[in-house]
Amino acid sequence: VQLVESEGGLVQAGGSLRLSCTASGRIFSQYAMGWFRQAPGKEREFVAVINWSGESTDYADNVKGRFTISRDNAKDTVYLQMNRLKPEDTAVYYCAFPETSANWLPRFAEVYDAWGQGIQVTVSS
Repeated sequence: VQLVESEGGLVQAGGSLRLSCTASGRIFSQYAMGWFRQAPGKEREFVAVINWSGESTDYADNVKGRFTISRDNAKDTVYLQMNRLKPEDTAVYYCAFPETSANWLPRFAEVYDAWGQGIQVTVSS
């Protein structure tokens, strides 16, 4: 299983970025997909999750209304559109596969068993 994140970078507060994550090694369209992030000195935290079909999503309270998760099953890719970015959004962002292909929206990192390498997002004030 391989997950590759891309399109992170440096942006000013109030700006936007879109992260992409392309997957291989599993039947992408059968799995929910999650985004997590980890800031320096902090634990990894849940950001957003989307179910297998893209019809259901869930977000952490601190990104709700600013971030949008979506997916393109034809391209085996999940996206995270991040708007109105804040300096506290600075972190390494990870996409991940949960351990089973159930129709669910898992928030806990412990139930994800495949992770990307992570991509840096830096928001300057």
